[in-house]
Amino acid sequence: MIRWQNLWRSIPLFGLMMLLLTGCGDDTISALKPRGPVARDQMFLMKLSFFIMLLVVVVVFVLYIYVLLRFRKKKGEKDIIPKQVEGSHTLEIIWTTIPIILLLILAVPTVQYTFKLLEDHRDNKDALHVKVTAHAFWWQFDYPSLGIATAQDLVIPTGKKIAFELTASDVKHSFWVPSLGGKMDTNVGQTNVYYLEADDADTFLGKCAELCGASHSLMDFKVKSMEPADFDQWVSKMKTPAAIPAEAKAGEQLFKDNCLSCHAVNAQGLGAGPNLNGFASREKVAGILPHDDELLKEWIKDPQSIKPGAKMPAFALKDQELNDLVKYLNSLKLPQ
Repeated sequence: MIRWQNLWRSIPLFGLMMLLLTGCGDDTISALKPRGPVARDQMFLMKLSFFIMLLVVVVVFVLYIYVLLRFRKKKGEKDIIPKQVEGSHTLEIIWTTIPIILLLILAVPTVQYTFKLLEDHRDNKDALHVKVTAHAFWWQFDYPSLGIATAQDLVIPTGKKIAFELTASDVKHSFWVPSLGGKMDTNVGQTNVYYLEADDADTFLGKCAELCGASHSLMDFKVKSMEPADFDQWVSKMKTPAAIPAEAKAGEQLFKDNCLSCHAVNAQGLGAGPNLNGFASREKVAGILPHDDELLKEWIKDPQSIKPGAKMPAFALKDQELNDLVKYLNSLKLPQ
């Protein structure tokens, strides 16, 4: 009995903690803090649903409390059978009509926004077309109209619709940038389309929202939104070959001997693995690690210890070879 009493006393504390913790989080990965028109439209639907449900809950509780107080047994009152009242046509019409009205208020905009948010903008001249291919456990981004491709860091201009064409190379994944819009599945042999748009320049975190294997939770990516002029400069830099310094030439040869069969280092990025063009200018290594030489060496030596299930093989390189290879990878920067 005492144990249950202590539990009930803890409930207000848990409620207060939940209320406080709901205010925590990161603006760049919160679906409740929309940073684009698609996310705002979806937020409107969530708010509409919430307030309709809140209205129903409030009305039901008010009626419930009123009946409890109004018809409770009074002191000294004998047990009697209440007066039996059968159906009221007026009440039946009211409690049938009101739910229908509430359902229409919710259903009409939901259907409207569903079709709006699934519009295909790939042929829209004012939109940027991006092909997204999900791999275990990384993301490939191709820009067909620009002739460039990258991995892990999706770069987009602000104030412009980004028309996505999504697919997968191995198993089912799900593309999700919470601050910019909802999820969309990527399926093998199937193409799904939708679009997003960013209001302002920032870096947003994207996730895979479909359980896809051992490193599902590590299948992160970044979305970097830039002002249109800065985006055009980025495209130009992606097309400019990196200047490899003399001290990185030994590492370049190691890369060609061991890595070039999977990893491209050019604008188009054709290869089985992520395109490493501009690798040193990216936010993260393998989508999750800071740009640190020792961490990069660990990734090269044993990718499975960092991303279990990753398809990248381990390389048995000597310490000097690792140093040379890392020096080369650090030279793959976009021009300033």
